[in-house]
Amino acid sequence: MTETVTVIAEPSELLADSAGRIAGRIARRELSATEVMQAHLARIGEVNGILNAVVAMDAERALREAADVDRRLSLGDQPRTLTGVPITIKDSFDTDGLVSTAGTAGRRSHVPAHDATVVQRLRRAGAIVVGKTNTPELTMGSSTENSIYGRTLNPYDLSKSPAGSSGGSVAIVAAGGSALDIGSDTGGSIRNPAHVCGLAGLKPTVGRVPLTGHVVSFDFGFLGFLTQAGPIARWVDDLALALAVIAGPDDIDPFAVPVPLPDLQRRAETPLRVAWFTGNGHVSADAAVAATTRAAVAALADAGAVVSEAIPPLLSEIEEIYGRLRDADGAHCITSLLNRCGTTVFSERMRVRIARATPLQGAGVADLFERMYRLNSGMLAFMRQYDVLVCPPAPHPAQTSEELANSTYEDWVFQTAFNVTGWPAAVVRAGQTPEGLPVGVQIAAKPWREDLVLATARLIEDALGGYVPPKLVSSNGPTSA
Repeated sequence: MTETVTVIAEPSELLADSAGRIAGRIARRELSATEVMQAHLARIGEVNGILNAVVAMDAERALREAADVDRRLSLGDQPRTLTGVPITIKDSFDTDGLVSTAGTAGRRSHVPAHDATVVQRLRRAGAIVVGKTNTPELTMGSSTENSIYGRTLNPYDLSKSPAGSSGGSVAIVAAGGSALDIGSDTGGSIRNPAHVCGLAGLKPTVGRVPLTGHVVSFDFGFLGFLTQAGPIARWVDDLALALAVIAGPDDIDPFAVPVPLPDLQRRAETPLRVAWFTGNGHVSADAAVAATTRAAVAALADAGAVVSEAIPPLLSEIEEIYGRLRDADGAHCITSLLNRCGTTVFSERMRVRIARATPLQGAGVADLFERMYRLNSGMLAFMRQYDVLVCPPAPHPAQTSEELANSTYEDWVFQTAFNVTGWPAAVVRAGQTPEGLPVGVQIAAKPWREDLVLATARLIEDALGGYVPPKLVSSNGPTSA
């Protein structure tokens, strides 16, 4: 008996390029939107049977829209920010005319009549949606799998998970099948997948981007503030490009705030003041992740930053505060959402989540929010001395789905800190493990300072290289010799 192995070629230069550069080449008519689209559709066909990242395709419409882009450019139309760029969208966002399941059985055949606000804005900026990417049920999972579409694999190691809940998003962007994706982040669901798949991902400030049309929306009880929508890309510049497109109130989401965007292309302030840590006194990163954080900090110091190892006060309380916030309503919001979706049979992971949720009564809720507000105030006071905070995204590099299923809130404390505070936080690739798994570093700043977050991420990307394409290897199992 022998094992057949299929090796998938690395993505071409075009398929590893940035969304912004692709848009520029189409605008200058160095490439046609049609040939760019055909290349991306071919790449999805090449890798998706292995990764199971894209779960619904809109190829015919995508090709029609690409041909229309070419026609309009030939007639002298002005290009837009993302003219002709093929993108995917996490399946938790509504897409007009394309099935949007959010990974839950009750929405297996749900086809929205309207786009989510972020999708509508991306289309208006010229992007072309080619398909939807996999997510755990209702985005509530640390790995990406559900009863409708199954499990998504990590393109850097097929035995590992791309994490969750934006696992399908990062898998196909890393593999070169999509230039950009939009994910959502309630407790690290953009940042941990970006970390373990070597990408750039941004969770904006709470209120920066409307959640209209996302399955976990602004009306998700008192927990809606934990969730933000944000971009996932290979390169940091694309995070800035996409955020400028999707940010701003839509007169539907009542919590979207009309705060002007800062200059997202600006360079870092001089001298940039950086606080950093690899552990919070309770949870520490493993050797490879800690070493990557130190390498990123050293690169910032070499660029002229003033770096100080410092742990924010009360950070060790985040694990408990976040866990109690998620469960404080006794899973009322989750069960209500399942009912609205028409889901009567749901995952074991969801069943456990609902069963363990212990509701808090009035005094308990008041105490929890008092602690959270004290934490947020203490974090702001700490940041008077610093511009950005640099730390690991998570204690570990990529793990298996089974390992992730046994994880606890402790494993996400570096990420959930910035869901609780609502601060902007990004992840960028900064290194790898001895086995070749990508390792990211996380950058956070005070509210509305996405410019500082992205400027710092660019410095790290420039110094340490950023995105490295995966080498996909698929084993088809033993066959007769």
